[in-house]
Amino acid sequence: MPDIFGVIADATRRDILQILLERHLEGTEISVSEIVARLEISQPTVSKHLKVLRDSELVTVREEGQHRFYSLDPEPLEMIEDFVIPFLSAGFETEVSVEYLTESGEPVPGPDSDEEVLPEGVAAAAEGIGRVAAKAEHQVKELVARFRLRG
Repeated sequence: MPDIFGVIADATRRDILQILLERHLEGTEISVSEIVARLEISQPTVSKHLKVLRDSELVTVREEGQHRFYSLDPEPLEMIEDFVIPFLSAGFETEVSVEYLTESGEPVPGPDSDEEVLPEGVAAAAEGIGRVAAKAEHQVKELVARFRLRG
């Protein structure tokens, strides 16, 4: 596989990828002639760049008669993301915060909160259900273990 950084280093290929991304988000493909029209460059130049993108598995092609339709395969770009993220986050202390909201968008106390999340009766019922589920899981595991010993 070609070096992905070298592939995306070319401005024309990045322009083609941008067009393909737009179509990817729409869930559609694009023909070579449409790319040529959008970029206002020659068909052989576009085809040359599409071949490089195909070889690097950044695009897929579907042939229909003499027409070729291209679509983006963003998966190889994950290698770039994996490489770049540590550089972008170097020196930054990031903290993830989670906010619990109701369906209407009202804040709800989280599991680490001292506030009561569920009314007392509902909390007691949920705790009882949890205990029953844990007991049932334990019994199933015991039965499976016995079955394996016999088999």
